[in-house]
Amino acid sequence: MRRRLLVLVAATTTLVLVAFLVPLALLVRGVAADRAVQAATVEAQSLTSLVATTDRALLALAVEQVDATSRFDVTVFLPDGDPLGAPAERSPLVELAERGTSASTDASGGREIVFAVDGPAGSVGVIRTFVPDDELSRGVGRAWLLLAGLGVALLLVSLVVADRLARRLVRSATELAAVSHRLGRGELDARADPTAPGELGVVAGALNGLARRITDLLREERETIADLSHRVRTPLTTLRMEADAVPDADQSERLVAGVDAVNRAVTEVIQQARSRGPDGVASDAADVVRERVAFWAVLAEDTDRALTVAVAPGPLPVALSRSDLEACVDALLGNVFAHTPNGTPFAVRLRPRPEGGARLVIADQGPGLPEGHTTGMLRRGVSGSGSSGLGLDIVRRTAERSGGGLRLERSPGGGLTVVVDLGARPA
Repeated sequence: MRRRLLVLVAATTTLVLVAFLVPLALLVRGVAADRAVQAATVEAQSLTSLVATTDRALLALAVEQVDATSRFDVTVFLPDGDPLGAPAERSPLVELAERGTSASTDASGGREIVFAVDGPAGSVGVIRTFVPDDELSRGVGRAWLLLAGLGVALLLVSLVVADRLARRLVRSATELAAVSHRLGRGELDARADPTAPGELGVVAGALNGLARRITDLLREERETIADLSHRVRTPLTTLRMEADAVPDADQSERLVAGVDAVNRAVTEVIQQARSRGPDGVASDAADVVRERVAFWAVLAEDTDRALTVAVAPGPLPVALSRSDLEACVDALLGNVFAHTPNGTPFAVRLRPRPEGGARLVIADQGPGLPEGHTTGMLRRGVSGSGSSGLGLDIVRRTAERSGGGLRLERSPGGGLTVVVDLGARPA
């Protein structure tokens, strides 16, 4: 950006200087030529009265004196004799002047000027002066050098000013980009300089306002989650005490495990709310899926559901915490029990992905989804079956956070197949 601004300013300034200095240089040359011609004309006209009134001897002496002190060649042509003063040929312009016409013209090496003078007894004399090219251009070279120096100085000044402005603009833009990157990394205390020039200052002010708004929203979210966690822990404690009091030991153990799982999920939510940066955690998908399937297998047996499990031997590391992966698996299995009738068989398969991570597939033989709902079900809050619609959205967001994804397919024998790709933790 800085280089482009300098090139733009240099090109614009050069065009302006050329448009200004070239006519001025031509005018200087014309003025110098006119000045030389005017000086030669004045000197030549000073001899007019002598040519008309003085005899030849005195005229010759006067012409030689003028020619010796003048910067120009002065010659007087008389009708009855050789020319006086500087040697010169009788040119066509002189012949024209002998017929009574004064004129001037460009000649080889300079400019020729002639004056017709009425002499004694009606005769006509001619005064010729020659201005060489050196006199016509006297001082022009120095003036052009001064103009060129002035142009270069103006160009340098414009580049210096443009460079200072470009530095400030580039520095402001770079700082603005750096602040946006810091905000993207979670440094919410980063602020841009609102005094940046022009529109950059407006953008900096808007970015600062956005950062403050994000900070406020995160603070409100953390406070809300913290408040919610405190409200949930009390009934969870009560449920755990009641679960411990259940006479059936197996049933009591299952209830206590469920309450503990909810308690862990609440704790995980609080920890995530307090720290928004990437945690870099990983868990063994094979171990988590086996444990959660074993937990739900009891309920599957109670509801007469045939369960097929095919979990590849671990470890299968994925870029998710254990609690997140447990919540993901529980949401998928809970949907099977919630949205299919008792006795519906289902299968859970887990295998590694070629690019790393794992692929979790849960397929049931239930009624499946209505036509056209396989995409809409992935939107937050969309269910179509009377539920909140958040389960699949949680699974989708969890999978995408690991670098994977979620898709819904129809099972070959009817029903629904959920395919969850879980990304591996980067090395």
